[in-house]
Amino acid sequence: MTHPHAGSDAGQAFPIYITVVGGLLLLALAYFAVGQAAATRSEAQTAADAAALAAALETRDRLADEWLEYVLEPDTWQDIFDGRVPVPSGCWRAHELAARNDASVDCQPDGLMGYRVVAETNDTVGDSIVPGTEGRKATETASAVVEARCSVEPPAEDADDEALPILSCKGGEEWDLKPDDLSGLPKPEDLFDVHLTDG
Repeated sequence: MTHPHAGSDAGQAFPIYITVVGGLLLLALAYFAVGQAAATRSEAQTAADAAALAAALETRDRLADEWLEYVLEPDTWQDIFDGRVPVPSGCWRAHELAARNDASVDCQPDGLMGYRVVAETNDTVGDSIVPGTEGRKATETASAVVEARCSVEPPAEDADDEALPILSCKGGEEWDLKPDDLSGLPKPEDLFDVHLTDG
């Protein structure tokens, strides 16, 4: 025996089922849109971080080259370690690396040995259910700085007049350089740290 209201109950449940399924689908699309936006922002942040570090690394290498050139003129060392010598801007490296990450950047010096980079993705967020967002690009900022790892210490008291200062570096490293034997000089990474900052 069929219950007299069975067909009626089924008919009433169907619109509710459609509404629930439609709501879940809309929710899934919203999550997908949020995921798209987050992924695009992540790409922009990666590009900004990499570009800022690339610019700073370029400056580190140029400062290290400057130190090597004037290694026998220790009066210049501190200015080099403080970034108070003219070296070419490293921003060209930021632009080069951003292009590899499918982004464009605005790179500006930040202090004597730092860079601030604003990166924008070339790709947009793409089609989504949020009106007006499909053409938007993600923009993120990063800053990187070069810091000297070493301080310049006077040569030992019993050293001759031609003796070079001692480089005392982080981690307890010391470089006691000999003017007549410049083999085994410190490398750029021995002289300078490069890292991202919160600025």
